Amino acid sequence: MDKVIGFIGSGNMAEAIMNGIIESNLVLRKNIIVSARTEETLEKIGKKYNVKTTIDNIEVARAANILILAVKPNIYDLIIDEIRKDIADDTIVIGIAAGINIEYIQNRLGRRLKVIKAMPNTPAMVGEGMTGISPSKEVKEEELTEIMEIFNSFGKTEIIEEGLMDAVTAVSGSSPAYVYMMIEAMADAAVLEGMSRRLAYKFASQAVLGAAKMVLETGIHPGMLKDNVCSPKGTTIEAVASLEENGFRTAIIEAMRICAEKSKEMTR
Repeated sequence: MDKVIGFIGSGNMAEAIMNGIIESNLVLRKNIIVSARTEETLEKIGKKYNVKTTIDNIEVARAANILILAVKPNIYDLIIDEIRKDIADDTIVIGIAAGINIEYIQNRLGRRLKVIKAMPNTPAMVGEGMTGISPSKEVKEEELTEIMEIFNSFGKTEIIEEGLMDAVTAVSGSSPAYVYMMIEAMADAAVLEGMSRRLAYKFASQAVLGAAKMVLETGIHPGMLKDNVCSPKGTTIEAVASLEENGFRTAIIEAMRICAEKSKEMTR
């Protein structure tokens, strides 16, 4: 890809995207430019990834063909106001913050630039991310293909309607936190039964990884996969019955509903 990719912001998600691009050889390292708030952060990024770094957001905006706004939602106003006059008309601007939609970015820029709303998640840091992508109508098909290549470099990607982004936030963006809580609880129970903490986390984490892979690779309905583990009068069906009694599914559905509602409240 003969493009310059710019990052304004260099947090965990920016690093995950950057690492995916580099590991997949999508662009040369010299074609990646990153800005951050402190020289200390830039020094760390420069040493780790051998990319160009700068304290100047405007320098990134001027250089980038694909500009990724990897900052917190509460400073999007500040960042866009700073750089909007320095973004070329053919630059693709990608927003990855929760609650920030295409219309907001275009209105803030003051132009109908090519804008993409993307919602990746933190497993991108280990190459297992899941990203929902919504392009504005100004983005050409071949340009969208290039953006898909970027996000596929650290996981899987689906093009979705922007109206579904709140659902993506709930089912993918925020859900790693729910899974970590479940792994922690599973490990606590194993420790209670006498297993070491190290082994407990390993067994619990691998079980979750393996179960997810079964769903993705077999295409079998999760309910059927669950049934296959549950022998009559066996240990698993007893555990499943206890989870149902304690509102396991309801708790997850309600948590995701609240997450999606919060995302809708934040949208601008």
